[in-house]
Amino acid sequence: MKTVDDINREAQTDLRERVKELSCLYNIAHLASQKDVTMSDMLKGVVEGLPSAWLYPEAACARVVLDGRSHSTSNYRRLCHRQSVPIVINGKLRGYIEVGYSDKRPRRDHGPFLNEERNLLEAVAKEVAIVIMRKEAEQDRSKLEEQLRHADRLATVGQLAAGVAHELNEPLGHILGFAQLAQKCPDLPTQAQADISKILSTSLYAREIVKKLLIFARQIPPQKGKVNVNHLVTEVLNFLESRCVSNGINVVCGFSSNIPEIDADGSQLKQVFVNLIVNALQAMPDGGCLRINTRGESRKVSVVVEDTGVGMEQEILDKIFTPFFTTKEIGLGTGLGLPVSHGIIASHHGTIRVESKAGKGTVCTIELPVKRVRRYRNEARDALF
Repeated sequence: MKTVDDINREAQTDLRERVKELSCLYNIAHLASQKDVTMSDMLKGVVEGLPSAWLYPEAACARVVLDGRSHSTSNYRRLCHRQSVPIVINGKLRGYIEVGYSDKRPRRDHGPFLNEERNLLEAVAKEVAIVIMRKEAEQDRSKLEEQLRHADRLATVGQLAAGVAHELNEPLGHILGFAQLAQKCPDLPTQAQADISKILSTSLYAREIVKKLLIFARQIPPQKGKVNVNHLVTEVLNFLESRCVSNGINVVCGFSSNIPEIDADGSQLKQVFVNLIVNALQAMPDGGCLRINTRGESRKVSVVVEDTGVGMEQEILDKIFTPFFTTKEIGLGTGLGLPVSHGIIASHHGTIRVESKAGKGTVCTIELPVKRVRRYRNEARDALF
């Protein structure tokens, strides 16, 4: 029969356990309320706070595994006793939380664990799942907002580029026309002839930039026809073959054999592929590997251009589609290659995506839609015959 002292001691023990459990949950709630805490830091904080809520805190260790990544206490090692609860987010198993002891402990409700500890671990797993869902939703929203801001900037720059291009076209036409007339004048001094030739070549270069601006702003509609992406990429590679060899670039191609034809402007797409491949070559000044893969599906065709070059920091990656932005030296680039490529792909209702890490190369992925031919059936006629 239990004495009053025994009952008091049990009550005090239960109270201490409840206080530890509440402190653990409070710690998680506090971590979740801090907006500047990363997912990794939050999980580390959860792990470090779990052992103190167990019956033997000095011997307990804990671990959280999320999407294959593990976060554990510094004393975590092979466990003799453990209890584990899965982390389920939107019906999908994403990982688990476990707490245990590395040495033998007296038996309680479930091995050395209390019923309340199991309930606490389940509550922690649910709370962690809620926090992860909220943080991922915030990340998705921030990413979407940034994409919208980027699209808005591109649209504004496109409108400005179109206006500037139209304004420059007329004076450039006059410069070219008068320079060509001046060139035909008889008895021109040799120096004057050379100067006029420079005016002509520079004006033609400026007009080419204007043309690229108009393409970027989608002011020049594509002249579409049936094209095979494999053939276009092959033509571009043949054109750049000697440059690849001289730069020590190993070209590896993986073309889909059953790639469907698409409705596209072949010359514009070749310009895109030239831009991407030349960028890749320039990113590998000491040689490297250029991989080009194509893939055909029922509704889209994909082209992936991958290099093993210097790569880009995120700060630069965020600006690559902005006209006139370039990391090249003056005279080596106009900063229009990728913006023009973006405009061309957008005019074909496709997408272009660039992924890069400094020192690890760049991957450019283009996806173009396959126009499906619809066949209509005259049901009334079928009914008559």
